[in-house]
Amino acid sequence: MQLNLLSPTNIEKVLKSTSEKSKSSEAALEALFEQNNIKKANHFNFDLLETDRIYHINTIKEVCINYRLRFLDLKYFKNTLPEEAKQKIGALENEHNTALRDLKIMAPSALFRLESTDDPLLFVPLGNNYFYLIHKWGNDLKPLRKWRMWPFKNILNLLFLIVGISFIATELTPLQLFTKNPDGTTYWMLFFFMFKAIASIVLFYGFALGKNFNPAIWNNKYNKA
Repeated sequence: MQLNLLSPTNIEKVLKSTSEKSKSSEAALEALFEQNNIKKANHFNFDLLETDRIYHINTIKEVCINYRLRFLDLKYFKNTLPEEAKQKIGALENEHNTALRDLKIMAPSALFRLESTDDPLLFVPLGNNYFYLIHKWGNDLKPLRKWRMWPFKNILNLLFLIVGISFIATELTPLQLFTKNPDGTTYWMLFFFMFKAIASIVLFYGFALGKNFNPAIWNNKYNKA
């Protein structure tokens, strides 16, 4: 799927694109439950489900890590569910003659603490780590969010970013401020100084605010993550 880098990111489309290669049909999913004697999380008639709205936990995890999103129980969601989402829950319960339990929300961290309108997605578990997408609402994610969150995927990405910023800062700093005869040694000493300074700021910011990398927070219910 090709995306315009300056247009908002529809996280539902990203989710569908991520799961295209591993999508299970309703028959295959039903057979999986029967063969392994798996207890379903909610009682659904699989013939009535839309298969393109069924996602495995690994797909959800991958999207959450790439875009720094959370996937948490509905009880942690601080905003109010829109009326359309409530209607879809009611319609799904009536259609399948069941009461939905253990609903989940995929959304940016702020939506679990602050009032916001960024792109939440409401899921219900099917069992065996599969989830059914009930409803998406709000605005699409801001353009380039995936790339802005790239440094927070792991420590290696963050290190690359620090090195890049250090290189730019070194290039922009006149060596004549430190020596009358700038040479390669002076350049690398300045680069090393910039690297240590920027790395120290990043570490201080990370520890002070209790920040962590995307794989550690995607299903973490605590604020400092």
